[in-house]
Amino acid sequence: MPDPQNQPPIDRKARMKIPYQAPPVRPVAERLKDFRETLIPLTPERAMREAGRCLQCPMAPCVKACPVGNDIPGAHLKIERGDFLGAAKIYRRTSTMSQICGRICPHEQLCECACIRNKNHEPVLCGALEAFASDFERAQNPFHIIPGSPSHKRVAVVGAGPAGLACAEQLILRGHAVTVFESASTPGGLLIYGVPSFKLDPAIVRALVDDLRHAGAEIRTGVVIGKAHPVDELLRDGYHAVFLGTGASIPTCMQVPGIDLPGIFPPDEFLGRNNVDPESLPEAWRGPLTIGKRVAVIGGGDTASDCLRTALRKGASHVTCLYRRTETEMPGGKKDRFLASEEGAEYRFLSQPIRFLPGPDGRVSAVECLQCELGEPDAQGRRRPIPIDGSNFFVQADTVVCALGYGADPEIGRTTSGLVIDKNGLLRTDPQTGATSRPGIFAGGDAVSGPDLVVNAVAAARRAAASIDHFLRNANA
Repeated sequence: MPDPQNQPPIDRKARMKIPYQAPPVRPVAERLKDFRETLIPLTPERAMREAGRCLQCPMAPCVKACPVGNDIPGAHLKIERGDFLGAAKIYRRTSTMSQICGRICPHEQLCECACIRNKNHEPVLCGALEAFASDFERAQNPFHIIPGSPSHKRVAVVGAGPAGLACAEQLILRGHAVTVFESASTPGGLLIYGVPSFKLDPAIVRALVDDLRHAGAEIRTGVVIGKAHPVDELLRDGYHAVFLGTGASIPTCMQVPGIDLPGIFPPDEFLGRNNVDPESLPEAWRGPLTIGKRVAVIGGGDTASDCLRTALRKGASHVTCLYRRTETEMPGGKKDRFLASEEGAEYRFLSQPIRFLPGPDGRVSAVECLQCELGEPDAQGRRRPIPIDGSNFFVQADTVVCALGYGADPEIGRTTSGLVIDKNGLLRTDPQTGATSRPGIFAGGDAVSGPDLVVNAVAAARRAAASIDHFLRNANA
């Protein structure tokens, strides 16, 4: 391994001359035939070269832009010098899911957006390098979660999605006994049920879950915490603290005529039935899902892009995204939109669906829309779409996916005494500690923030785990 003391000083001018190369992806014609990952992993040589483009900025704006605060320049320096395991260790200091976040984070909005090299539109490929180092570690010298000295305290983690899994890992490292309760039959949450395998190989999620099990975490699937098994019951059963990482899994539904026609799907069912092993799905979703040749996806977030790309892989010949604002206002990542467009998806902006029409067989056959124009900004700062009277037009579609986002399930709030939730069913917490209105009950991730990035859920869960540890160690002080 190279000796850092004998390394030459950073020559930023020389680094600036190393040319940019776009991240490698599989050819469109090839990737549309299957659900394997689109991005091609970097080779060691390419990773070292790419890491050498990092300017090692003293102010490290990429670190400030990373929600978990990864030491990105430090990891890049290790990769550049061939110390791939050392780089993986750096990522693990701050991130529970570097193998995952290196793939699915919208890097173009976070670390890569902050990269100084963006002045020439040539950022260092921070995400691809993170995935490379983490993959190398998994293949060559797998990291094992080593439990801390036993605290003799038990913590119940509700939800086995990104927040729950990240919190569980941090609690185990601190010596606490952890039981994870998951309502689905397979742990992973949206990482399994909401992220298609062409973005994230589910084997990576399974490996993470296995790490937790080997470290002593008990994971109970098929257990719904709420009305039948309330949170208060967990506390009565001897758990000293509870973390709520239940996510936001209730699809937003349109209230327009024809919404109940056959062929119209919520995004969770559409993605689940097309991407997930049937044995891991609810029984009602295990049958084959018939997709027509013309698919319309309504919405502008990452879920909409995932649905567009899934439909193309399932053989649809015309796939259209209907969005009521312009691309400027779209909440989803540009990278996913580019890949969807490259694969054949069409985007129709300023289009507001107002009705679904049936065909002779009773199945949806068309979406009636109104053209919109943008008015003044709304409460979130995005310009409000205003439908134009008489601008009706029709989009032919025999399959429609309403990918309008997700909301939190208010059941936990309704069934837990003294737990404060907002009008949208989201849990109210201290943003720094994750503490709820009930002592000993903490929360983080989409159940608190609403639908958000995986990396933000990881960051919140790690903060909450530190607070839970402090709470447990000071409970009898």
